[in-house]
Amino acid sequence: MNNTYYETLDENFNMALELLSKPVSHNELINLLRTGNIAQRQAAALRLETLQSEDDANILISNLTGQDGKIREAVSLKIKEFMSNPQLLVYFENTSSYDIFLDAIIDINANICRNIIEAVSNLKNNPEFSKYFCEKLAKRTNLLLDTVKDFDFQDGKYKVNKEVFKLYWCLETIYNFAYRMDFQTLKQILLQAKNIQEYTIREKTARILSQGFDDKELSAARQELKNDKNYYVRRF
Repeated sequence: MNNTYYETLDENFNMALELLSKPVSHNELINLLRTGNIAQRQAAALRLETLQSEDDANILISNLTGQDGKIREAVSLKIKEFMSNPQLLVYFENTSSYDIFLDAIIDINANICRNIIEAVSNLKNNPEFSKYFCEKLAKRTNLLLDTVKDFDFQDGKYKVNKEVFKLYWCLETIYNFAYRMDFQTLKQILLQAKNIQEYTIREKTARILSQGFDDKELSAARQELKNDKNYYVRRF
């Protein structure tokens, strides 16, 4: 890498350090989230103490996808914090936010996935959110299942790992929303996922089934996984 790269890196770091150490108004932080560089957006997200409007929330959410990982992770942490506050939660109750959340739960960074799953769980009791989010979550999960079911897991290629990773986090999200989903849709997802060769997918399936469902096929599926060859699967 050339000297210009390192000079830019040092300059960005110094700008972020200055931003973290000096008084900055709420509006300045929001503006930096809109127009700043990587270091500035990351620092602005971390320094943001509250939201004053839905526009503020939209600007924060706009940095959750399509940005550098440092920005995305800082933003996901703040979204988790703000969505745990009932007074701020209302700023996130709109369809455009829901679509971004659906992308963020399968981010390549597992910390972002965890943060956003925890964040959106605060909207579980919102009927409009649950219907919209769960329908799209189910559709995405089924598409991933259709792709993953034919993978040769001895292959070890990046594509395999990437798609399994996405499916893993979709199932983790389903664990939190199982009782908000259409039951027949959920049932078909679980009956298909229990047969995936990759044990982490069967593990997540077993965890969902451990919640207990009054259904003979799902009870049988749970018992089947309790006898799985893999300890992490059968522990549920």
